[in-house]
Amino acid sequence: MPEAEWTIVFYTDGSSDPVRDFLSRLDEKAQVRVRAAIEELRLRNVQARWPLVDHIEGKIWELRRDSGRSTYRVLYFTVTGKRIVLLHGFQKKTRTTPRREIEIARDRLRWFTEREGEAQ
Repeated sequence: MPEAEWTIVFYTDGSSDPVRDFLSRLDEKAQVRVRAAIEELRLRNVQARWPLVDHIEGKIWELRRDSGRSTYRVLYFTVTGKRIVLLHGFQKKTRTTPRREIEIARDRLRWFTEREGEAQ
């Protein structure tokens, strides 16, 4: 029997869908590139490595994608049931990931696990 595939879950707080909203604000070329990176992450899942992904802290990882002169990041974590939960997307404008962006992802991870269960 083939192993179950991983699925992508977009974090939502019930009233907003922040990663989908982020993606919808990107130009078409950037949307295509970031969505392709999300699919590549789904296929590689926990086997994904740099330069596609990079560990941030704790359970939080970043999906990395450039488009033209812009750099985009989607912060995520994995959860039981072979799910990859996309927490927060942003355009990276500094060399290091801004603390504020990490804090947003950390808060959403906490909220998600309180509602859904533990992260892997």
